[in-house]
Amino acid sequence: MRSGTEEDRSLSSRLPVVVIGAGPVGLAAAVHLAARGQRFTVLEAGPAVGTHLDAWGHVQVFSPWRYNVDPLARTRLQHAGWTEPDPEALPTGAELVTGYLQPLAKLPELEAHIRFGARVTAVARTTHDKMKTGGRERAPFEVRIRTATGEESLLARAVIDASGTYAMANPLGSNGLAAVGEPECRAQIFYGIPDVLGSARERYAGRAVAVVGSGHSAFNALLELARLGEIAPATTITWVVRRDDVAGAYGGGVADALPARGNLGARLRTLVDAGRIRLASGFRTHRLERTERGIALRDPAGRVVGPVDEIVAVTGFRPDLAMLGELRLDLDPAVECPRALASLIDPNVHSCGTVPPHGADELRHPEPGFYIVGMKSYGRAPTFLMLTGYEQVRSVVADLCGDLEAARRVELTLPATGVCSATPGVAEGCCDTAAPAAGCGTGAAEDSKGCCAPAAPTLIPGLGRKA
Repeated sequence: MRSGTEEDRSLSSRLPVVVIGAGPVGLAAAVHLAARGQRFTVLEAGPAVGTHLDAWGHVQVFSPWRYNVDPLARTRLQHAGWTEPDPEALPTGAELVTGYLQPLAKLPELEAHIRFGARVTAVARTTHDKMKTGGRERAPFEVRIRTATGEESLLARAVIDASGTYAMANPLGSNGLAAVGEPECRAQIFYGIPDVLGSARERYAGRAVAVVGSGHSAFNALLELARLGEIAPATTITWVVRRDDVAGAYGGGVADALPARGNLGARLRTLVDAGRIRLASGFRTHRLERTERGIALRDPAGRVVGPVDEIVAVTGFRPDLAMLGELRLDLDPAVECPRALASLIDPNVHSCGTVPPHGADELRHPEPGFYIVGMKSYGRAPTFLMLTGYEQVRSVVADLCGDLEAARRVELTLPATGVCSATPGVAEGCCDTAAPAAGCGTGAAEDSKGCCAPAAPTLIPGLGRKA
């Protein structure tokens, strides 16, 4: 008769790896698992692959096709007769779904293992709550899901959470909470990048619009609204940002390794300088008030923006950690990313896109067999690039298969943005090539400036958005 421990190990070895999310990074994880002969199940809350990308399907990304496809997925697709789009073309979110994710999900080794309409509501260990330690690492994971027919539980030997953050938009309040009155004004607030030149044109044409946020998504919204203003001149645009000095917000311009990304900020600066977009800098939204003329935004100092007819909130996203409440996680208390990543991506330390390649070692939690990957692994940090996620899952899958050499091997580096909010004391030019030495990742070492010099300096930019 086998002991309980032997039974646990035997059961676990027969269970699949559960991947949460059928976006680009989740499907890349599936490709790597299939290539290594591993059992797996992909759980997607939406009705099809790339649900989050479809939400901004009208937006063109600022990296060309050749940088938006996982290398192993490219090989598998080509063997199946797939013709890759023009490698230098800049796809939209919708084109990424139809031209890449849909064909990828149709590969025989993936298609039968993807479940749609399966929303993960909780992940735990079977028979082990968060407090119980003895035998914990041998207990399978229990993944609770909600479907159209009710609630189910799946058992897994490991879980890769690639669910992203797009469904968890940050609220307008500068303190991280919803601004006072924000819920009551929700009908006039769009969280994300509205299709102002398409399906949402009538909503914004000729209206007074406030755009809150200072990242690339905000740039997209502002530039699209400016184009709408050329068609509907009564459209007025106010850009609301917390920072007092927006010079660094415009990005690196010609110094950016991705020209389309650098061009975003340059175009926006021109519009602000010309007065076509009104800038309200140093504004920390605290309260929204309805008036006869529209919604007024107020900050704690008594400053007012508006009244406006519509608000576009592009204030970033945050991870949904509620479903992981029974797992033992090691997260940075501020960024809400794995602790080992925090110094590499915290915008309070530096905000450039040149993050040293990292994988299983940096993504590991005290819960063996559980990994958060993709955009969700960056917590609240805004600098995630798609190829970062591809490198993460390549390493994580290798680790789950016991291939430690492959798990720790470095296969890419990411491009500098040309601007960085490096902390004082970091050597000048440090973020031109990598992150501060205090956060050197796998395969990186300090150079003569005290910066992280990647071991394999191959320039492979990732995904972002452009207008």
